[in-house]
This record gives sequence, structure tokens and C-alpha cells, in this order.
Amino acid sequence: MKRGNNDTQTEAATGPPGDARRASLVAAAITLLVLCAGNATAGAFPFGDRTRNVNDLGNQYVPFHTRLWDLLHGQADGDLLLNWQSGFGSSFLPDYGTYLSSPFAPLVAFFPRDRIDVAVFVITLVKMAVAAALMAAYLLRLRRGAWWAAGLLGASYGLCGWALADAVYNTMWLDGLIALPLLFLVTEWALAGRRTVLSALVVALCWVANFYTAYMATLAAGLLLLARLGAAPLPWRARGAVLLRAAFAGVLGVGLAAPVVFTVYFGTRYAYPGRTGSFTPIAADDLLTRLLPATYSFSSPALYVDAVALLLALSLPFNRAVPRRVRAALSVLVLVAAASLQWAPTNLMWNGFATPNGSPYRAAFIVCGLLVVAAWTSFAYGPPQGRPLLAALALTAAFAALASDVASAWTLPATVAGTTLAGVALWYLARPPGTLGRSSRTASWCLVLLCCALIGQSVATTAYTERLRVARKDDYAPWGERQETQRAAIARVDAWPRYRTDPGREQTVGNDPLVVGGQGGAYYSSVTSDVLARTLTALGGGYTSRGRSVQSVDNPVVDVVFAVGARLRTPPDPHQNWYPDAANTVDVVRRPVPPLVTVHPATVRREFGYSAFRNQELMLGETVYTLPRLTFARAGSPVRPEDGRHAVPGRSDGWRISGTCPAGTGLHLWAPRYSGTARQAHGRESLPTGRFRADQAPVTKSAAVQFLGTVPASGRFTIRLDPEHGGFLPTDAVGCLHTDRLRAAAERLRATGARAVHVDGHSVRATLPSGSTGVAVLAAPRIPGWRCATGDDSPRPAEHRLGLIAVPLDGRATELRCEFRPPGLRAGTCVSLIALLALCTFAGLRFLRGRTTSLDKPC
Repeated sequence: MKRGNNDTQTEAATGPPGDARRASLVAAAITLLVLCAGNATAGAFPFGDRTRNVNDLGNQYVPFHTRLWDLLHGQADGDLLLNWQSGFGSSFLPDYGTYLSSPFAPLVAFFPRDRIDVAVFVITLVKMAVAAALMAAYLLRLRRGAWWAAGLLGASYGLCGWALADAVYNTMWLDGLIALPLLFLVTEWALAGRRTVLSALVVALCWVANFYTAYMATLAAGLLLLARLGAAPLPWRARGAVLLRAAFAGVLGVGLAAPVVFTVYFGTRYAYPGRTGSFTPIAADDLLTRLLPATYSFSSPALYVDAVALLLALSLPFNRAVPRRVRAALSVLVLVAAASLQWAPTNLMWNGFATPNGSPYRAAFIVCGLLVVAAWTSFAYGPPQGRPLLAALALTAAFAALASDVASAWTLPATVAGTTLAGVALWYLARPPGTLGRSSRTASWCLVLLCCALIGQSVATTAYTERLRVARKDDYAPWGERQETQRAAIARVDAWPRYRTDPGREQTVGNDPLVVGGQGGAYYSSVTSDVLARTLTALGGGYTSRGRSVQSVDNPVVDVVFAVGARLRTPPDPHQNWYPDAANTVDVVRRPVPPLVTVHPATVRREFGYSAFRNQELMLGETVYTLPRLTFARAGSPVRPEDGRHAVPGRSDGWRISGTCPAGTGLHLWAPRYSGTARQAHGRESLPTGRFRADQAPVTKSAAVQFLGTVPASGRFTIRLDPEHGGFLPTDAVGCLHTDRLRAAAERLRATGARAVHVDGHSVRATLPSGSTGVAVLAAPRIPGWRCATGDDSPRPAEHRLGLIAVPLDGRATELRCEFRPPGLRAGTCVSLIALLALCTFAGLRFLRGRTTSLDKPC
């Protein structure tokens, strides 16, 4: 009888089962309509020429989805554990858990490889539509009401400002938009004492899909549960039982997701340090302005919900049709959630106790979701009428009157029009029963007005944010002729693992190897390893994004060290405004290089020094550079260094660097803190121009070492500098490379290196010459997780030699074996198995108890 009562109560709360389906369909349809109409209005891809690939969408998410396509079609170098294409060998499972573990990500397999941009856009649409549909279904589970109203408010959630402004180009965050209503539903099951096993599975699904936003959604669900318990007339013992059920399901769910969560955690732990800084809250008028349509600011929370949801949410504290305890609990919850974004300790808590590299308001979707819940509560108890509606209108008018400069020219017209339509419709719907019947013409027109308010404001907000985002952020071209040419060139020369093929220094996006193929040094991820970034920087490599976007190093010595036997050289991407006329040509540079596994003496210094040129020699094992004595001058007057470097002001002219090197050597300039161009200044000969883009302090950008041609026959060279933002130059900024010495060093390493190298997914096997002593070095960064052995020995953690994988040799073994396993995978799997065992035990006990109860009943 008790089970039957629960089922009856559930049906009474949610209404007919078909209502949830209809509400979900309405929410999903409106969301898809608005997104397509808004992008078409903005002329955004795929409805126009305006690219959507801004910032990390173009640099990370599209390339990583391309990598997933390659994995699903068996075309990737590496496997789920290891990515051989990026950063000379990087751990892939943390990237998978960060960017690709969503159940929607495999949809890319059904698109052509050269249409991954379209695939990611479709996945974005699907995720937002699913989030809207789930919120609509949850609202009807929260309290019975009009299904069409639940559908409208579900769409309000799916089209909230956070989704349109922030998550739409951070595709994996949209899984958090889906997780929030799912976890809200879990709290309802905990209140009802039902579906504990399903609750744990839902929590696990949310955390696997994207643990970062799922963590935020889990906190929000816990807060909502506390608010619901505070408003419910339950004894304390019953409240405690609800909390225990919710906690049990939550802990088991997170435990089931442990293999992904643990590997991402350890990947982040071993990543190059990101941003560290203090949080500064925005002004109150900026915060309130972001509730309105067509506003945009990267550094403030996008709290927009359309006029329908906003008016209903603002009316809740004044709507006496809602029980006082419910009104108070939900109103306080919304205010506390919004205020928590503004206080440094709680803001840090929402972000997982780590300062984000981007906007600190990544949890804004929590406030948007709670606003929609408050709106539904106000409507479901009876549409606000009279004073509650007037109070909501007055608050909206005050927000518009106090709007800050984050508002646009579209904000006020959209606010007035949408609020007027929604206000009129809500006023009619709030009239006494009998005045307006559900099937009356007036009620139908009210629904039309509400749809117009929602769709009009959201289309305007979508179009405005799409346009402004491209104008204010870095943007990248979708797949086109440039990538087609590069991929074809790589396919012609690729011979992995005999040697690497690098897509080149002039990148289109930060993860070019994932897009066009090859096995390069470029890599951009939130979990870019510390050892990779520091090793390439010590060798003269450049980076952006605070060191987490390392770039290909176009340098002959580095190519020999990492077995790069083929390198593409292309003009700069013409999509970038500063090179609009660059031609679409590709040159392939081939050079003889050693195998992936080489043998070096055991007595080598284990730490790098300051000079990139000396560091390259140290890793190569030969002296191949001449470092000349340099003269720095401006307008013909010598300039003395200060603290071992020369300050070069921006937009200054007349700068020259002079020195003497052996004729015919390669002239290389290393200026990691310099922004501008450099070239040799002699005659009219066409010589390479070095483009340096760096910050004066090593925070966001560092410039790579670059080739400036060969030293003339006189041996005397002069380098002309054209500073853009200026910066600093080290006193040993120039290295002259002896190509004959480098060729001899490469030949020696090839003669003493591995006779054969076999790479299989996340393992490497090499056959070494008999009697090899010293250290075998695998040309891959020594990221945590590598285990190696020689001969019949048992594998043990690999050693490192200047950041690379190293294995001591005793002269007896001729076989080397190395295998990679991401840190945290084994521990996470153990935790997951324990959680699965506990969940199965619980389910079994529930099943046996149910059978016993059934058998004890009289026939």
C-alpha cells in the first residue's frame, strides 16, 4: 500500500504523463528555433560567413572533436590513453575527460571529417535543446501546472544568458546545463524516497560528461534540496533520512565516475600552472544589467533570462498564492546564489577552489536555473496578479533604468517590448477562473504573446552576443583550402613512427596537429603538462595562453632531438587580419634525423641553463652553435644592458644588433620577451623576417627562437628590429648554427640509436645495438605515467633526461619497452568498482526486501 501511495502522489504532482512529453517538446523546439534564427540574424556559421570558432572553440574543442573522429574511425596516432600527435606525446585521457566524455560527443562520427565545425555546432544545438527539455520535465515534477508554461520556462533555461554568451563556445560546459535539471530531479527522488539506484547512475552520468560543471550543478542541487526541506513540513528525522539518501546516491555516483574524475584531477595537478590572482567582484549595476537581454561582457555573469521567466521570478516574493515558507526559501536561495558569485571565498568554491584562466563567473548558469525554478513556482501556484505583477514590472523597470555600459543599443527596446508583451499576457492569465477558459481565444493570444516575448528577446540576445564575441575575441577560420592543402602534404610524407612530421610554426589554431595530421610539438589544453611546457620553453619554444598553448619550434636542432624528419612551412593564416594577402602555399622541409630512441652518455647535467642555444646543445650532446659577442645600438649609439638584458620600448626605431660569426652559419634570434619583427639588414637580398609576439613578463605570451637567414661571406651581420609593443632582449640573443656539425651529430645519434622502433597505441618497443651503455632516451616528454624496462626486467617509473624519457642501459639488454598509463586511472578504477559493488549490493537488498514483503502479503 505504501508503494501505491507514493505512485499516486507522484502522479498528482506531475499530472498526466503526456504533459511532460509535450512540455519537453515545446522547450526543445523553441530552443532550436531561437538558436538557428539568432545565428542566421548574426550571419554566423553555418548560416553565414561569420566564423563561430572564437578562442577555445577554434583552438581546442573543434580540434579535440577531430581527434575523437580519428579515434572512432581508427585513424589516430595513439589511442584513448596517449596522443602521439600533440606535444610530442601527451596524455589523452585527461583531455578526453575534460572535453570529450559527453555522451553527445560521438555524434561527430556521423559527419565528414572536414565538417567537424558543423558537427560541433549541431552538438551544441542538441545539448541546449536537451537541457531545455529536461528542465521543462523537472518543473512538472516539482509541481503540477500547465504543460505549455513548463515548456516555455524550460526554453527560458535552455536559452539563458550563460548558455548564449559563455557556454555556446565552450561546448563541454553545456553538459552542466543538462546536469542541473537532472540533479534537481535527483533531489526530488530523494524527497520521495524513490529511485536511489537510478539517482546514483544519473549523478555518475553527469560527472562523466563534464565533471567541472557537474560539480557546480551538484552544489546547486544540494542547496535546492536544503531549501525544499526548509519549506516542507517534515519532522527532523525524515529530513535527515532525505539528506542521507541524497548523499548516498551522490557519493556512489561520483565514485562510479572516478576513473574519469581521478585522471582529470591528476592531469590538472601535473599541468603547467595556470592563472593565479585575486577575485574582484563587479559593480552591482553591472550584475543587474546582465539580467536584461542583449548585454555582453566577458568578465561579468551572464544572468539573462527572458521577460517571461524574469517577471515570474521577481513576482515570487510578493505572490501570496505561494505558501510563505516556499516563497521565503526559494527567494533567499536565489539571492544567496547570486551573492555567492560576488564574494571571493564562495566564488572560488563554485570554481572548484581554483582560479579560472578566463571569466570567474562560470557558475552563472546556477543562478539562471534557480531563477527559472522560482518563476515556475510563482506561476504554478497561480499566475501573479495585481501587486506581485506590478512589483515585478517595477523591478524590471529599475534594472533597465540603472543599466550600466554592458548594455547595448538593443537592450532597452528588447526589454521594453518583451516586458510589455509578457506583462500583458500574465495579467490576463491571472484573471479569476471562469473569466478566461483554458480553450478561450484570449488564453491562446496570451500564449502567443508570451512566445513572442521569449523568442524575440532571445533571438536578439543570440545575434548580439554572436556578433560581439567575434569582434572582441580571437577568431579562427573553419576548415578550408588551407587545411586541405596541409593535410594532403602531410599525408604524402608522413612516416610515423620512423620519424615525425610537424605541421609547422605558422599555425591556424593551437592544436593544428589534431586537425591536419602529423606528430608536432604544438599543443593547447587545460592539462598541458608542466614538463612539456618548461622543456620546450628552455629550448627556445614559444607559447600563448599563459603557457598552456605551446607552439611548434621551427629549429633544426630541436627537430633532430625530437626526430622531426619532415616539417611544413606555410605562410601565416590569411584569416588573421594582419596577413590578409598571404598565399596558400606549402613547402615541406626534409632532413635526416635519428630514430625516436637514441643512446646518450650517462654523465649529462640534469638541469637546463638560461640560454636556449646552450640548452639545445645540452640535449643534443654536441656543440653546434657559436654565440657571438653582440653590440646593441639605437640610432647608431651603443646601448648598455641592465640586469643582463636590453629594454626595447614599443614603437621605437633605429634598433640594431651587430656581431660576427663564421660565414654561412645559420643566424637565429632568441628573444622570448620581445614583440615586433626582426630581419638581417644588408643589401637587397630577400631574407626571412622573424615575427615575435610576447609579453614583457612571462605571463601570457612568449616568443620562439627564429631563423633570420645565413651569415654573409664577410662574417659580419646586422639585425634590424622594428618593435611593436617592445619588450626585452637577452645579451646572448643570437646563435649561429653550424649545419655541418648538426649533420654530424644527427648521424652519430642515428648510428648509435635504436635499430627498430615500434609504437602501438600507448606503448613503445625498441631494439638497441648490442652493448649499448649509458642512457636510452625516448624523444617524448617524461610526463607522469611512463614505465619502462630493458630486457627481462620488470617495468618501473621512467627516469628523465632534461625533460625526456630516459632509461639506464647496462650493456646487456638489446630490447627497450615503455608503456604509458595515466596517473589516477588505476585508483579511479578501484574506487569505481567499489562504488559499483556497493550500488549492486544496495539494489539487491532492496529487491530481496521487496520480494519478502510481497510473499508476506496474504493471498
